[in-house]
Amino acid sequence: MTATGTAMAPAAPAPSLRWVLASLSLSMLLSSLGTSSANVALPALADAFGASFQAVQWVVLAYLLAITTLIVSVGRLGDIVGRRRLLVAGIALFTAASVICGLTPGFALLIAARAVQGIGAAIMMALTMAFVGEAVPKARTGSAMGLLGTMSAVGTALGPSLGGALIAGPGWRAIFLVNVPLGLAVLFLAHRHLPADRKAEGRAPARFDVPGTLLLALSLGAYALAMTMGRGSFGMLNIALLSAAALGLGLFLLVEARVTSPLIRLSMFRDSGLNAGLATNGLVSTVMMATLVVGPFYLARGLGLDAALVGLVMSIGPVISAFGGVVAGRIVDRLGAAAIVVAGLVAMTAGCLALAVLPGLAGVAGYIAAIALLTPGYQFFQAANNTAVMTDVAADRRGVVSGLLNLSRNLGLVTGASVMGAVFASATAAADIATAAPAAVATGMQVTFAVAGVLTVVALAIGVAGGKLAKRREGPKMGRDGSSRA
Repeated sequence: MTATGTAMAPAAPAPSLRWVLASLSLSMLLSSLGTSSANVALPALADAFGASFQAVQWVVLAYLLAITTLIVSVGRLGDIVGRRRLLVAGIALFTAASVICGLTPGFALLIAARAVQGIGAAIMMALTMAFVGEAVPKARTGSAMGLLGTMSAVGTALGPSLGGALIAGPGWRAIFLVNVPLGLAVLFLAHRHLPADRKAEGRAPARFDVPGTLLLALSLGAYALAMTMGRGSFGMLNIALLSAAALGLGLFLLVEARVTSPLIRLSMFRDSGLNAGLATNGLVSTVMMATLVVGPFYLARGLGLDAALVGLVMSIGPVISAFGGVVAGRIVDRLGAAAIVVAGLVAMTAGCLALAVLPGLAGVAGYIAAIALLTPGYQFFQAANNTAVMTDVAADRRGVVSGLLNLSRNLGLVTGASVMGAVFASATAAADIATAAPAAVATGMQVTFAVAGVLTVVALAIGVAGGKLAKRREGPKMGRDGSSRA
């Protein structure tokens, strides 16, 4: 009772932060498992459906293309229709597509279901980070971003081993069906514990930019195909796809400058902090992809390890990431994102140079030591950069900015697979890397990670310059939507 004798209505209970983080982190785990576990199933799928190696690669490519082409669009859609509503729908879509993948009688239906699964994964990836800015106190943003990074690393590390065990036991269908109980659990948690969507009062509802969405999706799809087709050799088809991507991007920019409710407000890119965050994220992802593309060849051909040992050594990086993400996030909260972005990039530069030098001096031990330096640097960078980009985003643009951040990472991975693979192949100077001499492979390793070191130095310069420009502009503070904020 109040002093006037009237009863106060009880406030709606705030959702538990612990359960909110559980919902978001398991969503991230589910989407990363969908990427990593399917890779090991390709030989089994080729045998089961009588498909060629080129055809069966579309099981992975359809998933990745769906994520890459739609992740910005679904982020913006979440801003318009409600992030909680769309995230729950994305989890349900991913889970339903997993059922179809696991029960499908035909190869074409499997590819189609994997594309649908990729749409669900795009929604989960874009909106989990967007939810951090909405549901997590600003003082704990770094810890939350670190947790999401940890769960992504856990999914990446767990996928191959879990997939191998399931193929050896129940068979390839279990790789997709195992997502179903996890998906249902995440669906329950998200529906029960994520905060309800807020209605924008006093504002006309924004419209979804369909022309911009189609142009961006076509441009990104053409670029991703150009980077992944041809096994590292660029032909006329690759050039045509790149030309189509450039044309589509130009048309997209024209459309975005004219529509009243654009998918991406071009004024956002006046924010030097956002630009630096996206650029460094892409460069760092390009570098990290080199470890996945070049590492196995060097360990097998350069150091003569068998397949089991190659897999064991390659798992060290994801394991370090899994244990280091939360710690990195807490340090970001304590010391600030800007300082940790720089520290992470310095550590990554040192790690790249170590990968160019130490394996030649100390073999496997040198490789592991270099990875143990590079990987924590990457975790620190990711937690700090994600925090720096997402912290001051306007509420109605969190989804699209999160989508851009994920897109820059995906484009870096796609570009790294092609470009860093081409650098490695060129440096070995061998007609076929699979039969190259150990000395040639070692040379390729040294050159590739020397180039990677240069890329991390460029990222460091962009990060430092972007941070300084952002500080200069902090008179009237600019929101990540490009509008002035008091």
